[in-house]
Amino acid sequence: MKKIILLLMLAIFFSAGCGNDCSDGKCKFIIGIDDEFAPMSFHNEQNELVGFDIDLAGEVAERMGAEFEFKPIDWDDKEAEITSGRVDMIWNGLDITPERKEYMIFSKPYMDDRQILLVRKDSDLEIHSENDLEGKVVCTQAGSTSYDYINNDETLKNSFKGYKVYGKFGIMLDALNSGEVDVIVCDELIARYEMNRNPDRFEIIDVKIGLITETGIGFAKKNIELRDKVQAAFDKVIADGTARKISVKWFQADLIK
Repeated sequence: MKKIILLLMLAIFFSAGCGNDCSDGKCKFIIGIDDEFAPMSFHNEQNELVGFDIDLAGEVAERMGAEFEFKPIDWDDKEAEITSGRVDMIWNGLDITPERKEYMIFSKPYMDDRQILLVRKDSDLEIHSENDLEGKVVCTQAGSTSYDYINNDETLKNSFKGYKVYGKFGIMLDALNSGEVDVIVCDELIARYEMNRNPDRFEIIDVKIGLITETGIGFAKKNIELRDKVQAAFDKVIADGTARKISVKWFQADLIK
């Protein structure tokens, strides 16, 4: 009998996931992030976790009366993180794609995004379309939308002189700056932030790569109730103008859908 009770308790514990701890009257949820993904989530010079999505999540947590804890994850492992319950949601410039819908449910989209090219400021590359990436050393971030697009187009990928995949966006910037790679394919929002922050180091080539996507918050398929509670709080953050102010703070424009 004791063995049966123990097994039931373990089953309840693991089905609940690591977050959703409401023991002290205030529920805590774990948010998976890439903490080197400025301006969505990154550490400032004081080593504080800051960013556009960090600010949005903080406002949503306050309206929910909940606590959000941010957990850095390997972006390429996000499927395992969300399906295992190690994180309760992923909120980090997450594009809504058919591949991700296979293992996640999403909030309403709150921003549009597309893929774009980032090169060194001193680059003399002549790139006017994705076909001009032929003969270049190209890199993307593992598990990103650009990674999925390139890996689904063998003709494009095989035209590269080299193709590198990195786990963190910051490592890609270092590789570009050092000349290890010629071109980064990445989210436009991230590329523009880096170019504005380092105008003497980086430059954007405004070439369309893949389709325009929408950004949302991802949840495990079983977490419909949590998704709906977060959405209800997020709707208030948008309706009262707080989300717009946060967007202007980070992007100097209202990009909220």
